[in-house]
Formats: sequence, structure tokens, C-alpha cells
Amino acid sequence: MPRSYRHVKEYETEIISMREKGLTYKAIGDQLDMSYDQIRGYFKRRYKQQRMIDAGQAIHKKGRPCKNNDCGLPPSIQKLDKLAQMRYVMASKDRYIKRLEMENELMRDFLSLIERK
Repeated sequence: MPRSYRHVKEYETEIISMREKGLTYKAIGDQLDMSYDQIRGYFKRRYKQQRMIDAGQAIHKKGRPCKNNDCGLPPSIQKLDKLAQMRYVMASKDRYIKRLEMENELMRDFLSLIERK
């Protein structure tokens, strides 16, 4: 009988090597004292992540975002040096300010058209 839940990630290399040998999920689970559902769920997550990588989609971490500023940057920008990262941040802030100015101007024009001050 399988024990209670164990972290499948700890056995990742063993699971993958067993699967490459042609073992079924049930056989892998029996050898590692895990349930069929744990092994199946692991491969389900693994294949989903691989499909996302192949499609070029970003893989987002679950949970609360970290507090440092680097987490808000796209991965392609995080690879660059600090100066390039700061340029990216400043450019995004400039775009945000310009958008707010445009909205303000549109609101002012709208209010003047309907003759409200």
C-alpha cells in the first residue's frame, strides 16, 4: 500500500528514467511506493510545461509575486545588465504617464463639448 504523499520532484530523475525504459505509471508508482495518480499528475504537469515552452509561452510561477523589482520584468529583460533594466523600467513609466496625459486630455475635451466646466 502506498504511503502518504511524498514530493515527486525529489524522485524526478528516477521517474523519468523508468518511463524511458517503458514502465507504466502504475509500475513506476509501485516501485517508488507512490500512487498511480501522483505519477500521472507529475507527467501531466511536465508535459503541459513542455508544451508551453515549445509554444514560446511564458511560464509563470504560482503564488504571491516576490517583492524585489526584478520579478516584474520579463525574462528577456532580466537577462540584461542593470542599466538596460532601468532603461526598460523608465520607458514603461514614460509610456504610462503619456497614456494618463492622453486620457486627461480626452476627458477635458469631452467635458468642454458637453459644456461642463
